[in-house]
Amino acid sequence: MPRLKHDLPRERLLRLGSAALTDAELVAIQLGTGSSGESVRGLAEHLLTTFGGVAGLARARIDELVRVAGVGPAKASRLVAAFALADRAERPELGAVITGSGDIAALAIASIGREREERVLLIVVDGANRVRASIVVAQGTQSGCSVPVREVLSHVLRHDGAAFALAHNHPSGRIEPSDGDRFVTTRIADAAAEVGLRLLDHVVVSGRRWRSVTASR
Repeated sequence: MPRLKHDLPRERLLRLGSAALTDAELVAIQLGTGSSGESVRGLAEHLLTTFGGVAGLARARIDELVRVAGVGPAKASRLVAAFALADRAERPELGAVITGSGDIAALAIASIGREREERVLLIVVDGANRVRASIVVAQGTQSGCSVPVREVLSHVLRHDGAAFALAHNHPSGRIEPSDGDRFVTTRIADAAAEVGLRLLDHVVVSGRRWRSVTASR
């Protein structure tokens, strides 16, 4: 039996707001249309099942999405763009003040929290802890990534920073800092102090969770 128009995802969004919609309905709105023999809601449910829910779908690349029957480059691009915008909405703007580790984590989660290879994010701040720059300074594999100490300090000085924070992601989902994380944090903090810079914190993120490496030392 065909659905009444007011039961379709877009119409439900207009009437009830986004909080009333299921994950599949929100995905269906991004897709726009279904495929031959499958409704847009059915295609949305299939995508969520294939990628393990919203979190998995958010990490999917365009080349992975288009392998699903009924999903072409246009649909895949809309999905990837929607998740990217959601991340950017939570990212502190340049000039935002870093008041603690939670602010560092929020910026890192929005920037690298969903990445499937380890990345190191550098956040440069001025003397009042206002963000001057946010830069990915290293990219590794799923199992590790080295932190380029000299390059980190060079970026901070180049952006006239007075202090900085570091963050890296754990694609494995584990957020407990490793012994290597603690060693690198101490090494960078000592190197920064020698040139008059401060390391605010170093955090580990995975998805939307985080831990402070500095607090765990």
